[in-house]
Amino acid sequence: MLTEFASWITYSMFSIAQHTALGNAVHFFIYDTIKILLLLGIVVFFMGIINAYFPVDRLRAFLTNNKLYGLEYLMASSFGAVTPFCSCSSVPLFIGFVKGGIPLGVTFAYLITSPLVNEVAIALFFSLFGVKVTVIYVASGIFLGMIAGYILGKLNLERYLSDWVRNIQEQAVREEEAFEAAHISFWQRLPIIIKDAWQIIKSVTPYVLVGIAIGAVMHGYVPESFFSRYLNADNFWAVPVSVILAVPFYSNASGIIPILQVLVAKGIPLGTAIAFMMGVVGLSFPEAMLLKKVMNLRLIGTFFGVVTLCIIISGYMFNVIL
Repeated sequence: MLTEFASWITYSMFSIAQHTALGNAVHFFIYDTIKILLLLGIVVFFMGIINAYFPVDRLRAFLTNNKLYGLEYLMASSFGAVTPFCSCSSVPLFIGFVKGGIPLGVTFAYLITSPLVNEVAIALFFSLFGVKVTVIYVASGIFLGMIAGYILGKLNLERYLSDWVRNIQEQAVREEEAFEAAHISFWQRLPIIIKDAWQIIKSVTPYVLVGIAIGAVMHGYVPESFFSRYLNADNFWAVPVSVILAVPFYSNASGIIPILQVLVAKGIPLGTAIAFMMGVVGLSFPEAMLLKKVMNLRLIGTFFGVVTLCIIISGYMFNVIL
C-alpha cells in the first residue's frame, strides 16, 4: 500500500519518469519517510510508557546501593537501550551518574549503549531489515556496552576524571527525592507520555529526513561499484576502515540507519555497514568535546580506543552471522 502511494506521488503527482535516477531517489525518500515515521511514532509512544515507570533516579539509587556482582553492567546497558538519546544527548545523564558516585565502568556501559540501541534504532532496523537483524543488533549493542564498560571499569580510570567531578562527588548529597509521580494513575500520566513522545518525534524527525534524503541521493545516483570497490567482503580491512572513517561524522541512529540501508543495497556487507553506523552514532568529535568537562584527554582516548576495538570485532562477527 505504501509502495503504491509513494509511486502515485512520485510518478503521477510529480510527473517524474520511472526508472530514472531522480525517480528512484524521490520514490525512495517518500516511501521510507512515511514508513519510518509511522513506525517510529508507535514505538516511541510505547517506550514512553515504559520510561514513565522506570525513572532515572531509581536506577541510579539501585545501582549505587546494591551489590549486583556484575549485573550492574547489564542493567546500565539495558537502561541505555530504552533511552532515546544520541551520543551527545547521553553525556548529561552520564555526568549525572558520575556525580552520583556510580562506578565509572557502569556509567560507560550506559553511555556506549544509549546511542546505539534505543526505540528509534529498533524501529528503523525493524522497518528496514526485519526481525532477525533487529534482534541480533539489539542484543549485540547491549552486549557491546557491557563488555566495553566492564573493560573500562577494570582499568581503574577514576583518577583521570576532572577535578570538577571529584569536587562534586565529595560534596554530593546521596539522599534521593521521592519520585513525584509514584502515586499518579496511568491515565493521569498518559497526557505527559504523549507530550514527551511527540517531543521526541519532533526532535528526531529532522535527522530522519536528512538521513533518508542522503540515502535517497545515494540510492538514485551513486553507482554500486563506488562502495563495493572499497568496502566489499573480500577486503579484510573493510571493517576497521569503515569504523575509523565514521568517527569524524556525527549523527544519531535515525539519521544514519536509512543511509545504512542504501550502503547494503550498494553491495557493502551488512556487518561492515553496521560497524560504520556504530562508529558514527557511538563515537564522535562533539561527544569528545562534551566529555572533556568530566575527564581528561587520556581517559577520552582510552574510552574511544576500547569502544572502537569492540565495534570492529562486532563488525566481523556481524559479517559471519548475517
